[in-house]
Amino acid sequence: MLVSIPFVSIDPFIGKLGVFHIHQGKIEKNNQLFIGDSRKPFKVGRLLKLQGKEHIEVESGISGDICAVAKADEIQFDSVLHDSHDEDHIHLRSIEFPAPMYGLAIETKSRGDEQKIFDTLHKSQTEDQSFKIEHSASLNETVIKGFGELHLRIILDRLRDRYHVEVNARPPRIAYVETITVKTEGHHRHKKQTGGAGQFGEVFLKIEPLSRGEGFEFVDKVVGGVIPKQFIPAVEKGILQVLAEEAITGYPVQDIRAIVYDGKHHSVDSKEIVFVSADKKAFLEAVHKAKPVVMEPIVEISVNSPNESMGDIATDLSGKRGRISNASSMSGGFTITTGLVHLSELDNYQPQLKSITEGTGSYSISLSHYDPVPAKTQQELKTEFKPVQEE
Repeated sequence: MLVSIPFVSIDPFIGKLGVFHIHQGKIEKNNQLFIGDSRKPFKVGRLLKLQGKEHIEVESGISGDICAVAKADEIQFDSVLHDSHDEDHIHLRSIEFPAPMYGLAIETKSRGDEQKIFDTLHKSQTEDQSFKIEHSASLNETVIKGFGELHLRIILDRLRDRYHVEVNARPPRIAYVETITVKTEGHHRHKKQTGGAGQFGEVFLKIEPLSRGEGFEFVDKVVGGVIPKQFIPAVEKGILQVLAEEAITGYPVQDIRAIVYDGKHHSVDSKEIVFVSADKKAFLEAVHKAKPVVMEPIVEISVNSPNESMGDIATDLSGKRGRISNASSMSGGFTITTGLVHLSELDNYQPQLKSITEGTGSYSISLSHYDPVPAKTQQELKTEFKPVQEE
């Protein structure tokens, strides 16, 4: 007996359904089946035939039937079911879905619904292999991706109607990053006396830029115990907090080396939290003096369009600060146009491409590198971030 799972459905009342096509043999209720090359079988407790919205329970199915099995949590899309280990080697040819390009950032409308929405989104992802969920820790946002606005709207409407959860949706934020361009130094003395135990810690450090993509490097060059060894992790922690919490515009800082070389402590008033605070302020001072710049993602884009639309595609991308690198003719009267473009220019690109190509074009992107944003954009981002800094 051989069965394939063409898709998985989540029913709010029955649970997870593996909808399958029987290629050969016969399947009966209470059969023991294996999933792929798994060594542990599962029992077919409920065997169903689907007729519209109705699920009709049956005792058996034969070759050619399309049925469903309920509550088999191990079943995944493209699984192969069989009743003998002699068939472990049989697998379906993988289906390659186009990469979903249209994204929306979502957030809960009601506090406390975060876990419920997370669970329901993953149920939708189980059902729809072209639907993707991404979470950006640096931007603190969850982005759902699909083939277009209609695709995602259907999914969000289903969440509302089937699971009674609602979200606010907006365009995703651009994943800008910050870095520095020159070497500089920073210093801060943290001193506080409140009548009881005081607080004291002082830090001197240098910072310098690293090559793109190298991340962060912390160097301890403190000698003579001016900052005791037990406080060095606190010094590094202060820098890491700035890297994560952002320095000048509200985006993560990267590609930087921090060298702590001097400081002072007090035998009674120095504590870990004091050196965290002192180092954060010393590091921030150094970053602001190091001619910081905001970097934006540049992506490689590949646009598949009819030959007659190629000129319009190239003109449109050039207007988005894009640089065309190649245009290759394909079979069927289509052209693949490739190049580099700023990610921030691709907001709402899918409906624009649909309009240019009368619904026949498609595109894909992948990260290439980061480049500095224009000075005007950087100033706008700094201005937007001021209220956050002042809180």
